[in-house]
Amino acid sequence: MSKMSRDKGKVGEREVAELLRSHGFPARRGQQFRGGPGSPDVIGLDGFHIECKRTEKFSLYAALEQAMSEKRDGDIPVVWHRSNQRPWVVVLKAEDFLTLVKLGVTARAA
Repeated sequence: MSKMSRDKGKVGEREVAELLRSHGFPARRGQQFRGGPGSPDVIGLDGFHIECKRTEKFSLYAALEQAMSEKRDGDIPVVWHRSNQRPWVVVLKAEDFLTLVKLGVTARAA
């Protein structure tokens, strides 16, 4: 991986952390604090393993498989992706999405 690609990835991780902080979550880049190749790219959103992909050529399943293989037990693997001039999008398995929706509906109904 070139230095330019690594730098773009770091910038993307900072962008995601900042976006999460702007919504009240205490997020930071993961590599800085936990180290190691299996740590999430961004930490601070408990229960989620966040991988960031700031690239034009996005391999959805490869990115999701990376998140799934590196996550801790009980965490939901989530991939954040953004290409140039585009907003961030979030990718997760349909089953995980439906679990989150059910939790949200249950919380509102209570």
